[in-house]
Amino acid sequence: MSDESGGSAFSEGYVIPIAGLVAFVFALMAGLTAQRALSGDPADVGVTVGFAAVAVLALRIRIKAVAARSEDDEGAIEE
Repeated sequence: MSDESGGSAFSEGYVIPIAGLVAFVFALMAGLTAQRALSGDPADVGVTVGFAAVAVLALRIRIKAVAARSEDDEGAIEE
């Protein structure tokens, strides 16, 4: 179901701040669990690595959203 406008899926302005906030929160949780992961059970490492992976994924989504937004802005200037 497409409106065939040629626009990006990230055209709304709420994706960038939310993705940044999610990345920050998961990076914070990874940092808070790092001490327990290093000194505790080896299974605790999975929690820290999982939080870090989600933080990196959220940063990648944010970077793609910023790139899509700047691409849309360049297209608007050319028109």
